[in-house]
Amino acid sequence: MDGLFLGIDCGTQGTKALVLDAGSGRVLGLGSAAHAAPQGDHGRREQDPADWLQALRTAVANALADAGVGGHAIRALAVSGQQHGLVMLDDQGRVLRPAKLWCDTETTAENDELLAALGGAAGSLERLGLVVAPGYTLSKLLWSQRHHPELFARAAHLLLPHDYLNHWLTGRACSEPGDASGTGYYDVRKRTWAADVLALIEPGKRLLATLPELVEPGDCIATLQPSAARALGLDTGAWVASGGGDNMLGAIGTGNIHPGMITLSLGTSGTLAAHLDEPHVSPHGEVATFCGSSGGWLPLICTMNLTSACALVQDLLQLDLSAFSELAAQAPVGADGLLLLPFFNGERVPALPEASASLHGMTSSNLTRANLCRAVLEGTCFSLRYGLDLLRASGLQGQEIRLVGGASKSPLWRQTLADLLGLPVVCPRQTEAAALGAAIQAAWSLGRKLGEGDSLQALCQRCVELDESTRTTPRPAQQAAYETAYQRYLSHLPAH
Repeated sequence: MDGLFLGIDCGTQGTKALVLDAGSGRVLGLGSAAHAAPQGDHGRREQDPADWLQALRTAVANALADAGVGGHAIRALAVSGQQHGLVMLDDQGRVLRPAKLWCDTETTAENDELLAALGGAAGSLERLGLVVAPGYTLSKLLWSQRHHPELFARAAHLLLPHDYLNHWLTGRACSEPGDASGTGYYDVRKRTWAADVLALIEPGKRLLATLPELVEPGDCIATLQPSAARALGLDTGAWVASGGGDNMLGAIGTGNIHPGMITLSLGTSGTLAAHLDEPHVSPHGEVATFCGSSGGWLPLICTMNLTSACALVQDLLQLDLSAFSELAAQAPVGADGLLLLPFFNGERVPALPEASASLHGMTSSNLTRANLCRAVLEGTCFSLRYGLDLLRASGLQGQEIRLVGGASKSPLWRQTLADLLGLPVVCPRQTEAAALGAAIQAAWSLGRKLGEGDSLQALCQRCVELDESTRTTPRPAQQAAYETAYQRYLSHLPAH
């Protein structure tokens, strides 16, 4: 499929836009804009969706300018969005209150109540194919009903962040299997909404009627409505593809569309995602057997504290990223016995939603700046190792990890992960994987609609290029040292 395509990624920290020439596989332009930091205390993490729209306008304008093209050149676009968030709209399409985000743990009590009603972890796995977690959208519904009953009663649309942006772009309320998987009221085996689960919150059919229409991955849902086209400087004839959650589009953007590969995203959170052609529900509740946005399934684990945890230590010690990395590299594996459990925002993997961070093994000699930097870096990576072991225990054996996200640019992070995870890691040349995946999906979707395009596999082969200079392999001596440090981490985990 020749032509220019726009990929948009609306994350926690900001929105990114990317212009892709699908014929050559070249990325022509990039743009970005920051969001205000999530607001709230006591586990609350919320953002104003109006902030996403402002960032979207800026990021698209910057990407078009960087590419040196006008908006009329864009044939289709797709949106990647942070998963699990709840956006409530009234019958006029107006946002009723700030969006509760994936990292919000204020609804832990509601999640516990709903999980018990489903029959615990085993019952949730049997009914939905996954175990509902506090970050999922389901408990946000019950929390909203209890804390904002009048607004909840007025809700005409209950949308995820990516669904909301698609609604703003097209006027159509729809969702696709990948992002819908993370709601907690979607059956990942049957790919349908779970009306009986919604009835745990409110009997009757009203809530089901507020949910977006389900479409298939690779569908074009509509062309741009005039208001959105004007705001973004695009033509009303540009098609909007189904899009998906950031993990699903990030998998496409790393070429992870067939078994044997693992995508690891190093952002505010950390995500490890594999690929399956058929649903295989893991007996381990922390493994989320989500659907993919490429037609398959995307079993994944997500840790809630990654670069966000490291940033807290950077700020505490008044270090920039370069100085932080330099200090961490000076400390030995295991940080001279200093162990940091980095659960500043609670944690999903391991399943410790109400945990707090803690520092162990302090002595008068090991409490140094270098060891503290090393300890927070290692602590976040230990959680990723914990998650990878769960994927392996579920029968998912990857041969290579494709690494994306801001921290992937660091040789120290790459080597630490290769040694600790025991697999080679390599970065795609384009590390904005979710935005690239969205642009690739847009090209695939338009081709499907017109009956003349490339397969998704052909597009990924053309558009996803690996940066072999980043390829990093495990070192046996360091692997042994990391194994010792990791076992110490396990011994200090709270019971869960």
